Amino acid sequence: MLRSMDSQTWTVFIDGSALPNPGKLGIGGVAYAPDGCVDAFSLPLQRTGCNNEAEARAAIHAFEWLAAKQARHLWIHTDNSILAEQLSLAAPKRIERLSAVYEKARALALCFESVRVTWIPRHKNPVADALARGDWEGAGFGDISECGTVTTP
Repeated sequence: MLRSMDSQTWTVFIDGSALPNPGKLGIGGVAYAPDGCVDAFSLPLQRTGCNNEAEARAAIHAFEWLAAKQARHLWIHTDNSILAEQLSLAAPKRIERLSAVYEKARALALCFESVRVTWIPRHKNPVADALARGDWEGAGFGDISECGTVTTP
């Protein structure tokens, strides 16, 4: 979904983890607000599944989380090409087993004035990757700033 962006855009990096794959799911993400503040989330999910499900659930959580923060414009970065396709294409290829989570993510994206989704290589997503595995220190959040907030279980 590519719609117009403005200076009020939140830049967001998300990731999902399934250990092993398939296995126990975890999600994480970091959002850089237009005012310069940084917010992050890292949540183990009480379910098992594959990495593609984890990535979609990270997007769902990010959309719900940022809607609660009254964000209106998002630029989402994901290292999962399937998720990027599912959120970017007008008519993405249906993946039956995951259709419900992708449909929910697409519906939540429509709640924002603008959403841009970009695929990035995994090595350019280390903070969200660490958060998806519950590694706050590895993500660089050992000493969060005063405007940063965190979400944990």
